[in-house]
Amino acid sequence: MILKTYEEKGLLFNSNFIEPAGQPGLFAYRGDLVLVEGDVADASGRRKPPTATIRQAVILADGEKLVLVSGLFEDIARLPVFVERYSADFAPDMSAVFFVANIAKPIKLDLNGIRFALIPLEDGMVWNELLDELNIEKADLKGQSAGEKVATVKAALKDHVAKGEQVSLESALASTIEVKRGGRGPV
Repeated sequence: MILKTYEEKGLLFNSNFIEPAGQPGLFAYRGDLVLVEGDVADASGRRKPPTATIRQAVILADGEKLVLVSGLFEDIARLPVFVERYSADFAPDMSAVFFVANIAKPIKLDLNGIRFALIPLEDGMVWNELLDELNIEKADLKGQSAGEKVATVKAALKDHVAKGEQVSLESALASTIEVKRGGRGPV
């Protein structure tokens, strides 16, 4: 199973769960997915925290292939890093919906035969935003395990038409915005 392989290689970070998703061979994961590993920290090979991740990743895998990947990129420039590292594991019909902090409007682009829907998100929870995007109500998920909920999201994506203009990767990388984060903390 591909998710267990990722776990053994240390590519899953801040994991919430890995569990069956209601059908034989189908497994779901929520947590962060490592894009760039941290440096080796000591002689025994342990690593420092990763330097780049897909935050709040939502992944559904069918055996050895990824059939759904979603999450948050702080910078759209990390998308090619994800594709380069994980494209061998993409199912031909993989659904890919990413929230990106440094884009101003929704866009679509194709890389390695996969259509990526990219949605701007400055602040928020990927899971909640994904449910909103797909018009899935909490009642629709009632009684399902965490893994089954991810499978429900994948099923909803079959009929989903992504918003935004179709652009090239070069155009998307050239049209980024500067993200300004407000101060947070007690008032």
